[in-house]
Amino acid sequence: MNRATDTTLGPALRVRLNGGWHEVAAGSSVADLVADLAGGARRIAIERNGSIVPRSQWAGCRLADGDRIEAVGAVGGG
Repeated sequence: MNRATDTTLGPALRVRLNGGWHEVAAGSSVADLVADLAGGARRIAIERNGSIVPRSQWAGCRLADGDRIEAVGAVGGG
């Protein structure tokens, strides 16, 4: 589901995601953003406005207009 077009959550907000603008529905959380972008990828780290958001806080961390989000995926190797 694209939360930016889900009117049950309210009007769209704009967040800066990895340097580019991205629309999300008002009331969206970091968990919602991750689910929309990565299909719920398990190995990802999120920084919001310069601070790491622990995975345990994603669901309760509501996005605000103009937030700066950096999403970094972990890669494995040997």
